Amino acid sequence: MDPFQQSGAFSWCELITPDVAAAKAFYGPLFGWTLKEGAVGSTPYTVIEAGGKEIGGMAPPPPNQANMPPTWGVYITVEDVDAIAEQAQALGGQVLLPPIAIEGTGKFTLIRDPQGATFCAIEYTQRG
Repeated sequence: MDPFQQSGAFSWCELITPDVAAAKAFYGPLFGWTLKEGAVGSTPYTVIEAGGKEIGGMAPPPPNQANMPPTWGVYITVEDVDAIAEQAQALGGQVLLPPIAIEGTGKFTLIRDPQGATFCAIEYTQRG
């Protein structure tokens, strides 16, 4: 199974933290991850690799949420992120971030389920 192609699969994990350097110093040695510096648009972004495969990333909080505490998030692959956002609302969830494009990757949305847990649904354009 390719999690970037399989609808409903967990496909990416992401740490948002104000101290990416400290997170890299902890998680890299702890799990033997290879950490590659890069950027998503103008935002610094560290890609996490395990066993030669990209599995996640690390980034600072968005400028409008500078006081956001460190948090891990998950991405679940979907075929149509707009439809998932609508369906989540119909089922009692809340769309916290409307579907937004990630250049070169696809489109994602941040959803809170009726119990308060959050996750991202992502529609990949050319991954896998």
